[in-house]
Amino acid sequence: MRKRARDRGRRPVRASTVVAERGIGAPMELIARRAGVGVGTLYRRFPDRGALITAIGDHYIHELVDATRKAAETGPDAWTALRSLVIWCADPGRGALATALADLNTETFLSTPEFARSREEWIELLDGLVRDAQTAGAMRADAGTGDIVLLLNVFTCHPAELPARVAAQPARFLHLMLDGLRAGGTTELPGEPAPP
Repeated sequence: MRKRARDRGRRPVRASTVVAERGIGAPMELIARRAGVGVGTLYRRFPDRGALITAIGDHYIHELVDATRKAAETGPDAWTALRSLVIWCADPGRGALATALADLNTETFLSTPEFARSREEWIELLDGLVRDAQTAGAMRADAGTGDIVLLLNVFTCHPAELPARVAAQPARFLHLMLDGLRAGGTTELPGEPAPP
């Protein structure tokens, strides 16, 4: 019984791999095959594509919450934790899934209470890291949590919109942008930090 429950919990993980590779329109037959089940079993668990994509989105946001909490707990300091979290989020596999999910209207996910709660928890954890890094003097005070979210959005959800030279070496430019968030930047940032 325990094995069956564990396998059910892995289905969104396996499905998310297919969606990362093929997009949200990936064939249900391929998703079922990768999950090691028949299409009928997949449809019994997820009555339609929307239910499956919602489960993948829930899995994705829970993974972000867990990774942010782990970074905060294990990092030697808030800036290092924040930096490693951003790099982890921008990993090509996770980025591909974020790109696929970005094709959907945000309301698709925010309409589910569980996703909305988890997203709020993630923003609070991320905001805590930002504030702690700023308090420690490691991150510039004129940047904010929303700026980090937008940075992640660019590198994980919309990589196709990056200029070709940046897209060819995304890790290089991600590190350059992170370094621009460090305290001691010589140019004052115009405007206000983006809201989270």
